[in-house]
Amino acid sequence: MTKVRLNLACTDYDRTRRLFDGNVGIDGCEVYPVAMSPEEAFHRSFKFQEFDVSELSMSSYMTQVSRAGSPFVAIPVFLSRMFRHSSIYIRTDKGIKSPADLKGKIVGIPEYQMTVGLWMRGILQDEYGVKPADIKWRTGGLEEGGRTPFVQLELPGGVEVKPIDNSETLAGLLNEGKIDALLTARAPSCFGKNPAVQRLFPDYRATEEVYFKKTGIFPIMHLVGIKKELVEKHPWLPVNVYNAFVKAKEWCYRDMEKVGHLFTTLPWPVDELEKARALMGRDFWRYGISENAKELEAMTRYAYEQGMTTRLLTPGDLFAKSTTELFKL
Repeated sequence: MTKVRLNLACTDYDRTRRLFDGNVGIDGCEVYPVAMSPEEAFHRSFKFQEFDVSELSMSSYMTQVSRAGSPFVAIPVFLSRMFRHSSIYIRTDKGIKSPADLKGKIVGIPEYQMTVGLWMRGILQDEYGVKPADIKWRTGGLEEGGRTPFVQLELPGGVEVKPIDNSETLAGLLNEGKIDALLTARAPSCFGKNPAVQRLFPDYRATEEVYFKKTGIFPIMHLVGIKKELVEKHPWLPVNVYNAFVKAKEWCYRDMEKVGHLFTTLPWPVDELEKARALMGRDFWRYGISENAKELEAMTRYAYEQGMTTRLLTPGDLFAKSTTELFKL
C-alpha cells in the first residue's frame, strides 16, 4: 500500500512534539511536519490552503462553515486551549475597575472574529451582563499596521466595529490612551512598560479557577483541519489523524509525570500537573466531541449570537462524521 503524503502545519507544542520527532506517526501516511506560529498557520491555510493538515482558529473555521463553506473538515483535536480573563488590558485612567465599566468604552481587538474575542465577549455577557453592542470595537494590527481579517462578517445591528488606520497599531493606541482597553491573545508591547496599562483581572488565575468551578469549561481556541478533498479521497484519514494526536498527547502526559528528571524548565512542574488534575480532572486537555460538550455548546451559541455564523452549528456540521462515533474497546 502506498502511503499518503501529508504536510502538517502546527505549533511545536509539548503535546504535538512526538509527531515532529517521529515517535508518533499517522497510520497509512508519510508525514512532513512544519512548525510555525498559529497565526502563520491560519493565514497560509485559510487564504492559500497550503497544508494538508493544519492548526486552525476555531472561530474562523466556524464562520467559514456557516457561510461559503470551508476547504477543511475538522477533527476534535484542540491544540490550543486557554482561559482568557488574562487577555483584557485596560487604561487605568479611563475609569475601568470592573467588567461593567467597559460599557460605552472603545476596545481594540486585532480581528473581531478571533477566538479570544468570541470567548471573552460571551463570558462578559454571560457572567457580567456586558453585551457586545455595549462596547465600541476597533480592529487592526496589534504591533504592525495593516492587518486585515481572514473572513468578512455581517454583524448584528447595534454592534460597532471599525478598523483603525493602517499607520496605527492597537498597542500604540492603548499606550497613548486613544483606546480605553484592548482584548488580545498576545500581551501588547506597552504592558509592563507603561504603568497606566494593566490587566482588567490582575489576579486572573483565581478568576479563571472560579469560572471553571462554576461552568466546567476549559475554553477551546484552535482545532485541527484536514483538506476536504483528501478526506473525500481517503475516508479513513480523519480517525487516523485523530488517533495520532491522541497518542502524542499521551506521551506528553507521561513526560510531565516524570520526577526523576524534569522535562519542563520549571522547578515544580509535577506539582503543577497534580494541582491542575485536582481541579480539572486527569485528562484536563481533552480531545473528542462528547468530552467537550460544554465548550462546543458555548462556542457555537456565542458564534451565532455574535453574528459569526449564520445559523446555530452542531458538531455534525463541524467535524468529520467518523470522529463523532469513535471505536472504543
